[in-house]
Amino acid sequence: MNEQYVWDLHQVDGTQVALVGGKGAHLGALSRIEGVRVPGGFCVTTEAFRRIIEEAPSVGDLLDRLSRVEADDRESIRTLSARIRRTIEETAVPDDLAAAITRALARSGERAAHAVRSSATAEDLPTASFAGQQDTYLNVVGPAAILRHISRCWASLFTERAVTYRQRGGIDHRTVHMAVVVQQMVLPYASGILFTADPLTGDRKSATVDAGFGLGEALVSGLVNPDVFTVRDGQVVARTIAAKQRALIALPAGGTQEVAIDAQRQERPALTDAQAVRLVELGRRIEAHFGHPQDIEWCLVDDGFRIVQSRPITTLFPVPERADPDNHVYVSVGHGQMMTDPMKPLGYSMWQLTAMVAMHEAGGRLFVDVTPRLASPTSRAALLDALGKGDPLVRDALQTVLDRGDFVPSLPDPGPGGQPAGGPPPGGVRGGGAPDPIETDPAVVADLVERSRVSLAALERDIRTKSGPALFDFLLEAFEEHKRILSDPLSIQAVMAGMEATWWLNDKLGEWLGEKNPADTLTLSAPGNVTSEMGLALLDVADVIRPFPEVVAFLRGVRDDGFLDELAKLAGGPEARDAIEAYLDRYGMRCVGEIDITRPRWREHPSALVPVILDHVRNFEPGAAGRRFELGRQKARQKEQDVLSRLRALPDGDRKADETKRMIDRVRTFIGYREYPKYGIISRYSVYKQALTAEAERLVRAGALAEREDAFYLTFQELHSVVRSNRPADARLVQQRKEAFRAHHALTPPRVLTSDGEALTGAYRRDDVPAGALAGVPVSAGTVEGRARVVLDMADADLEAGDILVTAFTDPSWSPLFVGIAGLVTEVGGLMTHGAVIAREYGLPAVVGVERATRLIRDGQRIRVHGADGYVEILS
Repeated sequence: MNEQYVWDLHQVDGTQVALVGGKGAHLGALSRIEGVRVPGGFCVTTEAFRRIIEEAPSVGDLLDRLSRVEADDRESIRTLSARIRRTIEETAVPDDLAAAITRALARSGERAAHAVRSSATAEDLPTASFAGQQDTYLNVVGPAAILRHISRCWASLFTERAVTYRQRGGIDHRTVHMAVVVQQMVLPYASGILFTADPLTGDRKSATVDAGFGLGEALVSGLVNPDVFTVRDGQVVARTIAAKQRALIALPAGGTQEVAIDAQRQERPALTDAQAVRLVELGRRIEAHFGHPQDIEWCLVDDGFRIVQSRPITTLFPVPERADPDNHVYVSVGHGQMMTDPMKPLGYSMWQLTAMVAMHEAGGRLFVDVTPRLASPTSRAALLDALGKGDPLVRDALQTVLDRGDFVPSLPDPGPGGQPAGGPPPGGVRGGGAPDPIETDPAVVADLVERSRVSLAALERDIRTKSGPALFDFLLEAFEEHKRILSDPLSIQAVMAGMEATWWLNDKLGEWLGEKNPADTLTLSAPGNVTSEMGLALLDVADVIRPFPEVVAFLRGVRDDGFLDELAKLAGGPEARDAIEAYLDRYGMRCVGEIDITRPRWREHPSALVPVILDHVRNFEPGAAGRRFELGRQKARQKEQDVLSRLRALPDGDRKADETKRMIDRVRTFIGYREYPKYGIISRYSVYKQALTAEAERLVRAGALAEREDAFYLTFQELHSVVRSNRPADARLVQQRKEAFRAHHALTPPRVLTSDGEALTGAYRRDDVPAGALAGVPVSAGTVEGRARVVLDMADADLEAGDILVTAFTDPSWSPLFVGIAGLVTEVGGLMTHGAVIAREYGLPAVVGVERATRLIRDGQRIRVHGADGYVEILS
C-alpha cells in the first residue's frame, strides 16, 4: 500500500487533519475509543489531492481569480467554481494512485459496497463544522465507480456553497485540501443523528436522538420526519414518534432507493427507550474523548451501534470555566454595557481587572455569576428588581430558571442587620426604594466631575515615565484607583438619585395624573450629560465645515486616517482641521464597542467620524446644536409647569405638587451625571491603551511580538509575563486566539447562561402588543413613522432627516447619530442604558430590547415606533 496516498483508518488519529481531513481524523480517533465501533475503511490522503491539482495546472489560475471575488458576487463564484470542479473531475487519476486505491479496496472485496465521503482539512473543527459543504456518496460498488466518486469528492471542495462559506469565513481556498474516506457500507435497520447537547437550548446535560428507518441520509436530506428522543440523567424524558412513511435503502448493484414503509410499521419507534439511552451513553464517551459536545451520525445493525461520523457542535455558546461541580447562573455583562460583540483577550481581561464584581469569560464575552444572590429570597428580589428595570428579558430569563425549583440552591435570609448573600448585583446596581439621603445640589455633581478630572490628570502625568515591568506594576496600582473611583459612595448615590427620581416621577404622575412616562419629557436637555453634549458638539463641527465646498468634497473621498494633514492644504481646511482636532481632544477616547480596550479609538481612527459629519452638513442648518438643546429645555419646562398646575387642582394637590417639584429638580440635577462614570472609565482606558500600545511596539522591536496587534490576543496577565520574562510570546497561542476571535463573531451571546450550557433570552409575556408588531422596552415616549435604516456599523451610516435607526446596540459612541434621526430601535438595552438616556434627552421615540430587530426589519422598510408603549409596527 502506498502510504503517501492511502492510509487505513486504524492508522489515523485526531492529530492528522492536514493529512486525512477533519472527517478522516475524527473517524480514526473514534476507532481508537474503547467500545466505539467504526466501519472499516481507508483514507485517500491530501497528498493525492495535491497530486491531482498538479496534474491540472489551470486550477491554480482559476483559484487566483476566485480569491479576488467578493463573497456576495454569486455569479462569479458560481462560474469559477463550476470550472474548477469540471477540471478536477476530468483529470485522470494517475496509475500509481489508482493502483494504491484498488489494493486497499481488495482488503474488503472489490465488489463490496462502500461509502465515499469527502474529508476537507477545514471541516469538523471545534470552531467551524463546515457540515454539508462537501459531498458524500453511499453504496458505491466496484473500483471504477469508487475512483469516479473520489474525483467527485475532490471536486466538491469547490461547490458554490463551500466556496461561499470559506469566502465569508475569510479562509484562503489554497490552504484547504481534500482527503477522501472510503468506508465499508453499513446496511442498518435504523440510523440517525445524536446531539450530545441540546442544539436549540445549549443544555449540555440533555442529549437529543433523531432516529428513522434505513439509511440516515433520509433524515439529513429532510425526506422524513424523525423520531426524537430527549435523554437526561440516563433516562428518556421526552419522545416524539413520527409517522415515517419513507426510507432510503441500499441497492445490491449500488446506489440507493427511496421506498415506502408498511403502514403498520410507520408509527413504530425506530429505537426503544433502552437503545436510545445506550446510544447516548456511547455519545458521552465520544464527547469526553474529544472534549466538546458532538454531532454524531450512527447506524443500528443486528449486533449494536456503528458510528459513521462525529463532529463538534459549533453553534453552542461556550460555558464559563468553574472550579466546582455546582449549578451556576450567569448574566451577560455585554447586554448591560450595550456591547454584545466578542472582545479580544486583552480587552476582556482588562475589564475583569477593573470591574467591581468578578466576571467570567466565555465566547469572548463576560458574565457575572448571580447564583449567590438568587439563593436567598431578599437578595433575589432586589436582584430581579434591579435587573428587571434595566432589561425585562434578563429578569424573565432568571425567573424561568428559578421557576424550575431545583437548579438554584435555596439559602435562608440573613438575620437582622445582615447583608444579603452574594454581595452587590452586577455593575454595582442596586434595587429601587426611597432616594438616597443626598442633597439636590448641582455642586455635588461638579465636585464629582472635578475629582475624576484630578485623578485622570494624575494618571496621565505619572504613567509617562513607565515602561517594561514597571509599567505593569504601575497599572495594577492604577486599577485599584480606577475601582476606588467607580465605587465612590457619593458617585453611586448621585447616579441612583437621578434614576430613582425618574422612577418616582413615572410612578407617581402615572398614579395621580394618568401620565405615561412623563420623565421622558421632563429630562429633555438635562444639563451636564457628557454623552448628549458629545452628539451636539459634532453638529458644531459640521457648522465649521459647511461653508467650505472644497473641504466637503475632500471629506467625501476620505478612505484612511491620515486625512487631517491633507485637509489643512485646502481653502477652509485649517479651520476644519482645528474643529475636528478640538472634538478629538475632548472625545477622541471614544469608539464603538469602547469597553474593549483593543478597539481603535476615534483619535486613532478619525475617519470613522467623517460619514456622520457629512450627514450633519447635509441634513442641518447652522446653529442646530444650540437650537435643539434650547427647544428641549423649553419643552421640559413647559411639561413641568403643566403637571404642577394639574396636580394643584387635585385633593391634597399642594403637597403632591411640592413633592413633584422636588423630584423634577432632583432628576434634572442628577440624571446627566448618569453618563459621566462611563466617560471617566473610557478616559482612563485611553491612557492605559496608549501606554500598552507603546509597550507592544517595544516588544515588536525586541522580537518578542510579530506585530503590535498580537498583544491584543494575550490577556493582561500573559502580556505582563512576556514583558517580565523577556521571552517571545507564544506565536501558536496568538494564532489560536485570532482564530477563536473570528469564530466568536458567529455566536449570539445569551442574556442568561447556566452552567449546564442552557442559553436563555427571556420573553416579554405581554398581551398589549398588536398582532405582527415587535415587542420591546419603552424607553422614550412618542410615536414616529419613517424609513428604517438598519445599521450594524456606525461607519456605514447614511442617514436622512426622518430616518429611524435600527441597530443591534448603541453605546455612547453612537450618540452623534442620534441628533440626525427621528426614532431608535435596538436589540439590546433597557430603561437606563446609555441609548435610552440619550434618546430621552434628545426627545427621540425609542424602543429597545427588540429581539432580532436587525433581521426582522429590512433596511428601507417603513416602520412605526411606539416609544411609550414599547413596540414597533412594520408598515411596508
